[in-house]
Amino acid sequence: MRQDTLTIAWKYMCRRQFSTAIKLLEDKAETYEEHFDYYVELGTACLYIGDIGAASSYFQKARRIKLTDSNLLLGQAAIFLRRGETDRALQYYLEIKENDPQNKVADAAIEFVRQHGDYDTICRWVDTGRIEQFYPPLGVNTDRIWGIVLPLAACVLGVLVFFALFPVKKPYLPSRADLGALELSDEEKKSAKEADMTSQVYQYILSDKEITKHYALAMQYFQEHRDNASQVEVNRLTNSNAADSIKQKAHVLTTYYEIPDFDTIKDIPDYASVNNEPLLYDDCWVAWGGKVSNVNILEDGSYTCDFIVGDEELLHYEGTAGLVFEAAPAIDDKKYVKILGQLEVEKGKVLIKGRSVYQSIHK
Repeated sequence: MRQDTLTIAWKYMCRRQFSTAIKLLEDKAETYEEHFDYYVELGTACLYIGDIGAASSYFQKARRIKLTDSNLLLGQAAIFLRRGETDRALQYYLEIKENDPQNKVADAAIEFVRQHGDYDTICRWVDTGRIEQFYPPLGVNTDRIWGIVLPLAACVLGVLVFFALFPVKKPYLPSRADLGALELSDEEKKSAKEADMTSQVYQYILSDKEITKHYALAMQYFQEHRDNASQVEVNRLTNSNAADSIKQKAHVLTTYYEIPDFDTIKDIPDYASVNNEPLLYDDCWVAWGGKVSNVNILEDGSYTCDFIVGDEELLHYEGTAGLVFEAAPAIDDKKYVKILGQLEVEKGKVLIKGRSVYQSIHK
């Protein structure tokens, strides 16, 4: 079976054939644009061949997509360590330990810096290649293990033959939740629209077929763990001429949604989409970056402010939304911050109910 470029390139990297891996990856730059694993893999390969400028550039691109990945932080820490900037390197290693307490590479690097972190020793380790033990790990060099593998080939072949003759059945994987009670009845599918549409104004006017389609999508996205996408479909139905029984079932579906974190959130709407159709994104979760202003801490300890949504340098300003936390978070209002929160739409205005923040400890 044909393998994707990332898998093939990683195999070359495991065999320490970094130049081959880099060429394969760079040829697929357009295909993997804004792909986190692509940037980390390419940055790691460049790091191992000593192309520190390229490695740093690829790691920075990856960091704009995901913030807390251990291999990404190991790569960035190694760059600072090579330069003798041990304080900066330690900050990254401590950040890794915060998110991945069992990370052995970070443990070893911290111990090295504490005992042998002078610049002369670092230079010697870079020169001899010993510094690579603090790089993102690649695993065993496959070219070196053939001597071990070949004597075991007969045993492995025997095992494969055994399982070919007596295959193990794959376990049944249930759906995320049993939503049988929420399936639309045949009568609801036939008469999906509200019978009397003169009593109120609807944001979306849908046909019977469109209502059943959007309801099916809401159910499908839920089973795919895409709660934001499912919520959009529910909101479309809630603000449409769908029958009350269908709206009620859609509301019950939302009670099964899970609270995401920075690494699990999917289908994040951008500010422009939310601003254009706020009702469609009510209760959706966002992970937006920007800066806070007009901070106000109320008597009950809650925290409110204006959140200026944009890129890290605010060269691309998207807009401003209200932000509230039940308790004051540790945010430096002079620095870029990433906010995880749930949208709340009231009278056409969008408010972010904050849940957690990420603010780099680096300058």
